[in-house]
Amino acid sequence: MNKTELVETIAQRNDMSKKDVQAVLDSFEEIAGDVVAKGGEALTIPGFLKFEQTHRAARAGRNPQTGETIQVKAANAAKVTAGARLKARAKSGK
Repeated sequence: MNKTELVETIAQRNDMSKKDVQAVLDSFEEIAGDVVAKGGEALTIPGFLKFEQTHRAARAGRNPQTGETIQVKAANAAKVTAGARLKARAKSGK
C-alpha cells in the first residue's frame, strides 16, 4: 500500500475528505521528522511504533568491489521500532 492508497482508505473508513487526511499525514511526517532530527527524545505511539534518532559510531568497513578497508564516519540515523501490538498482528496474520 502506498501513501495515496492509505489516504483513500483512511478517508473512506472515517468519512473524511482525502484533503483532510492528506493534511494530517503530512503533519505527522513533519512532526516525526522534527523529533528524529532533534534527537534526545522519541515519538512513541504505544504498542504500535516508536521513532527515534540513533547514533552509529565510526567503524572500519570494506569496499565490496575492491576489498579495500575503509573508515566509515560516525553518523546519526533514524530508527523505527515496531510495538507489541503491531508485532502480534504481524505474527498472527490478522
